[in-house]
Amino acid sequence: MDTRAGIRGRWRSLSPLPPPGRLRTLSLATLANTVGLGLWVTGAALYLTRSVGLSPTEVGLGLTVAGLVGLTASVPLGGLADRRDPRTLRAVLQLAQAAVAAAYLLVGSFPTFLLVASLDALLASGNLAVRAALVAAVGGPEGRVHAFATLRAVANLGVAVGAGLAGFALVADTGWAYRLLVLGNVATYLVSAALIMRLPSFPPVRRPFRPTPGRALRDGRFLAVAGASAVLSLHWVALTLVLPLWVVTRTDAPPVTVSAVLLVNTLLTVLLAVRLSRGARHALPAAATMRWAGLVLAAGMLLWAATGAVPTPAAIGLLLVATVIYTVGDLWHAGAGAALAYDLAAPDAIGAYQGVDALLAGLARAAGPALLTWLILDGGPVGWLVLAGLLAVTGLAVPPLTRRALAGRAAEGSSRGSTSGQPISSST
Repeated sequence: MDTRAGIRGRWRSLSPLPPPGRLRTLSLATLANTVGLGLWVTGAALYLTRSVGLSPTEVGLGLTVAGLVGLTASVPLGGLADRRDPRTLRAVLQLAQAAVAAAYLLVGSFPTFLLVASLDALLASGNLAVRAALVAAVGGPEGRVHAFATLRAVANLGVAVGAGLAGFALVADTGWAYRLLVLGNVATYLVSAALIMRLPSFPPVRRPFRPTPGRALRDGRFLAVAGASAVLSLHWVALTLVLPLWVVTRTDAPPVTVSAVLLVNTLLTVLLAVRLSRGARHALPAAATMRWAGLVLAAGMLLWAATGAVPTPAAIGLLLVATVIYTVGDLWHAGAGAALAYDLAAPDAIGAYQGVDALLAGLARAAGPALLTWLILDGGPVGWLVLAGLLAVTGLAVPPLTRRALAGRAAEGSSRGSTSGQPISSST
């Protein structure tokens, strides 16, 4: 009995799934959703080229245009989550995404693909902002960063499982195998929506002040902090796009090292996302964590730069060590970014502010591929040095920007409190 209890205890400590409750339900919905994401992301390019018949250029152009179109949905749908129950809204969006995912089976030309991909991107982008509002409702002010970190760990696990399952379709390499990936993605949206509806509803709280449309987009102090976080998110482009090309073209490491790097990042994210988010639940400690995130990410970039000048064994070792360091910075950035986006948001417009945060991050990631491939693949180690300097300086700028934003929020609260004759809480 003691042995079985010990095994169960060790499993619970390693599993990213939280104990039974609302967060467990939301985590299972996220797991289902991201298994589908892993299926689709792994097989989408091959389905669209080998089964549908699009050219790689058409696929790349279509996804780029769709991604930019999709960014326009994050703010309005985030604002809608402030005025409606985010649980029901997210479930409805999941059902809509299931329908759009199924529509990929009808794609037979580039215009149809562009239409479906744009609808998909609009729903996906808006759904992220709604999800952030739902996470805030489920976790509450003290638990929302923990909930965000938990869901990130679960999401990485789900994507890994989905990518592994998609491997069977890639081995089969037939039209029906790729269509099964599409249907699998559709099914996971339906399962996710059903699980979300098992959560209680979260009707919007009646507040003495009606949220002003576009308010989040005019909050310069919040935009400065969220913009800094968006700049730091360029590290994701460096990991997923630039580093694989760097390994293949500029180092003596074998191409399979890329898979090892991504596997190390995924496993560490599953194991450490919750643990590394514990010190950044509110704005000031989160800002300090963001400063360290920028410095640690910069150190990872410097180590990746060095891999182009050393022999094969050292290059492999440096790539893996740098990835461990990078992942710590990545997780610090994710947890601190969530805490800042929540804590610096106006309490009556959480969803809209999360939409703005997602919009800025999306813009940075849209610009990142062209910018970083030019900077690093053309510039060599100097490009990595420039990126490292940018990440370090940006991280150092976050604490003073955060203090300025908090001072502005306190002044705004005092002004409203004196106008209404009632005290305004400074808690978020």
